[in-house]
Amino acid sequence: MATSDLRNVLRYVPQFRDKVFVIAIDSQVVADDNFGNVLLDVAALHSLSIHLVIVHGASAQIREWSEQLKEAVTDADGTGPCDAATLRIARLAAAQVGNRILDGLFGTHELRGAVPNAIKAKPAGVLKGVDHLYRGRVDQVDVDYLRLLLQHDIVPVIPPIGTDGSGQPYRLNSDEVAEEVARELQAVKLIFLTTKPGVEVEGRVLRQISSRDLEELLDTRRDQFAPAVVSKVEAALRSCKGGVRRAHIIDGRVDECLLSEVYSNEGIGTMVHANEYQFIRRAQPRDVSFIWALVKPAMEKEELLRRTRASIQKQITDYYVFETDGAILGCVALHVFSEEKKAEMASLHVSPLHENRGIGTRLARYVEELARKQGVESLYCLSTQAFSFFQQKLGFEEVSPDFLTTDRRAKYFQSARNSKVLAKSLLKPPAPIPAG
Repeated sequence: MATSDLRNVLRYVPQFRDKVFVIAIDSQVVADDNFGNVLLDVAALHSLSIHLVIVHGASAQIREWSEQLKEAVTDADGTGPCDAATLRIARLAAAQVGNRILDGLFGTHELRGAVPNAIKAKPAGVLKGVDHLYRGRVDQVDVDYLRLLLQHDIVPVIPPIGTDGSGQPYRLNSDEVAEEVARELQAVKLIFLTTKPGVEVEGRVLRQISSRDLEELLDTRRDQFAPAVVSKVEAALRSCKGGVRRAHIIDGRVDECLLSEVYSNEGIGTMVHANEYQFIRRAQPRDVSFIWALVKPAMEKEELLRRTRASIQKQITDYYVFETDGAILGCVALHVFSEEKKAEMASLHVSPLHENRGIGTRLARYVEELARKQGVESLYCLSTQAFSFFQQKLGFEEVSPDFLTTDRRAKYFQSARNSKVLAKSLLKPPAPIPAG
């Protein structure tokens, strides 16, 4: 593991300590060869004092039992009518999956798990004129029971089966169960492990998206969503509305899928967030080391003017950072020269892993607006390699070094970098941000 990767993990450890994650595992993932590695990730998360609840599906195993017993099932996914024979097979399949998870947790990792009867169900009833028989919906989650298990370091393993007050079992959809459990336990994350790389639209995986934007996409372009993902998307949206901060849809067949999604900024699947998790703020003294680590490689490549860590610390109140879930992905500085009504935009840089996502443009527009509010009439910057970005995306024009403020002009000639000097007037209204 690289040092930067370890730092990333350590930054998240206190953030998630004693918080609840609900992990919803598709039955196909349980049957996959990578499932042992999934349990390794579960054990790692547990070791970091995260309270874990596992909800599992059983559709793949239901189909297997149906073939072995030569008995047809009316529905395997928990979304359609469920007759008595299908319910019996569903209970056999759910027990099989639950036992495999428990055996893996304890036998390999010595984690204690339990299959609790914590889901009270009610019949789905007659829908569009069709009696769904033993298909049910979640009526109530026994939150106290689940919290008691978590307090005693026991991982609840919840099947897609629930019972009503008289003891009658019902087949449930595991995505709905996971969503209800996550909301009731006030989980900070609901993670769906599927056989898809995430939410794909037009062949592209959506890495991060707000619940509002995802709901709009689902309403207008539902036909472009993979059918196997729709149920997870709907459950993710309901969970976000119910107070779960993040819902993730990832491929459970990828090695280290859970750790990569939780402890890296880019993740491997789709993260749905209930609130604005990206924002720009003024840098604080505690950010100096992060800014220095971000810009140092760029200075070594002569993309940025060389600065010392001490100089960044001295001017830290001039810096602004783009933050995602506590991680600094980009920075920029604004040095204002009030007497000359000019300002310099400097140190604009974005982490290479997050380039081409509009972060640099947002940072530049942000400090441009700050300069405008402070009465600055002209904004300038210096660049040796990114001048086309400033010209094409931000509307800067090349000017003579004589345009620079007095102090900056002297430093310009001392550096001998021969940077292009770019400037723009702030007396005109801001131009719209170009696409891309």
